[in-house]
Amino acid sequence: MLSLVRTHPSQPGRGPLTPGSRAGLGAALALLAIGCAVEVADGRDVHYVPLFSAAPLLVALAGSWRLVLGLGAAATLLGVCFAFAEPTPSLATATGLGTVAVVTGLAAALASVRQRQADRLVELSKLATVAQQAVLRPLGPQVGTLAVAGRYISSTATAEIGGDLYEAIDTPYGVRMLIGDVRGKGLDAVRLASIVLGSYRHVAYERADLRAIVADLDRAVARNVGDEDFVTAALVEERGGTLTIVNCGHPPPLLLRRGAVIPLEPPAPAPPLGFMPEVRPRVERLEPGDRLLLFTDGLGEARRDGEFFPTADRAWRLLGHGTVGDGLASLETALVEWVHGQLDDDIALVLMEYAGPRTDPAVAVPSWEVGATES
Repeated sequence: MLSLVRTHPSQPGRGPLTPGSRAGLGAALALLAIGCAVEVADGRDVHYVPLFSAAPLLVALAGSWRLVLGLGAAATLLGVCFAFAEPTPSLATATGLGTVAVVTGLAAALASVRQRQADRLVELSKLATVAQQAVLRPLGPQVGTLAVAGRYISSTATAEIGGDLYEAIDTPYGVRMLIGDVRGKGLDAVRLASIVLGSYRHVAYERADLRAIVADLDRAVARNVGDEDFVTAALVEERGGTLTIVNCGHPPPLLLRRGAVIPLEPPAPAPPLGFMPEVRPRVERLEPGDRLLLFTDGLGEARRDGEFFPTADRAWRLLGHGTVGDGLASLETALVEWVHGQLDDDIALVLMEYAGPRTDPAVAVPSWEVGATES
C-alpha cells in the first residue's frame, strides 16, 4: 500500500518564502546595510568587506541555495563597488572579496544539503501518516446497533505515528471493541500494533469468550516482542444490552450515564498482553443513551503546569452532546487547549453510544454472565 503513495516535496528555491527564510533574508539584508554604512563612515579605504560573508551564511540557515547565491552575489557586488572606490586597491581587499565568494559557495552547498534533508523528513512524515492510517481503519458512524467514533491525537506535529490502537467490529457475538497501547513509539510500535489488530480482527469472529481472545492476543504479542515489551489493552463487548469488559493493564473505560461518569474498574488487576494475563470480566447492563469512552493513557497523563486534565470532571459536559463524533471533537479541543498544544504522548479515543436493545429477542447474553441461558 505504501508503495502506491507518492509524495512531492517542494523543490528548493521554489514557491513562497517560508517564515524562516524571510527572517534569515531580513537579517542578512540588515547586516549588509549596516556593513555598508560602517564602510562608508570609515572612509575610502576598505576594511569591512569580509564581514559581508556573514550574510549568505544567515540565509543558509533556512533559505534555499538559490536565495543564498543571490544574496552572496549581491554582497560580492557591493564589495566590488567599495574596492573600485578605494584609492589604491590592496591585497587585503581582494582577499576579502574572495572570502565573500568562497563563503557564498559553501553556504549554498550547506543550504542544498539542508533542503534535501528537510524534504526527506517531509516525505517520511507523510509515509508515517499513511502507515498509521493503514493500521487504524476509520470507525463508525454505526457498528451494529451502536453509534461509534474513533479519534487519534498525535503528540507531535511532524508525524502521526505511534503504538496506540483501536478497533470496533460487529460479530456474531455482538459488537466487540478493542483499545490498546504498545510500549514505545516509532515503526516498531506500529508493527506490533498491526500484529495485535490483525490477530484481533480474525479471532473476534471466532471466539465466543473474550477471555479466549485475550489468550490469543497474548500469544501473538509474546511471539513478536522482547522481554520488556508489552501491550496494554481493554476489550469490550456489547450483546443484547449487556456490556462485558476485560482489562489487561489498561486505563478503565468511562461509562457516561444521566450526567454521571463511572469508571469501569476491573474486578481484579491483570498484566498487559505479553505477560500471560488472567482476566476477570466485568459485566454491566446498559441503558438507552449510555455512552462509553475508551482511551489510552495519554489522556490520563495530559497535564498543564503539573495539573492533570480533569477527564472525569469534564467528560459528561464534553462528550454528552451531539453525535459521538461531536463529543470526541469537543474533548480533543478542550484537551489541546488545556495543554497549550503540547502533549507528552499520543492518545487514542473511542466513544460509543447505546441506543437500546435489538429488536431480535433471540440475541444471547454472554456465556459467563450469572444466570445466562446457554447460547
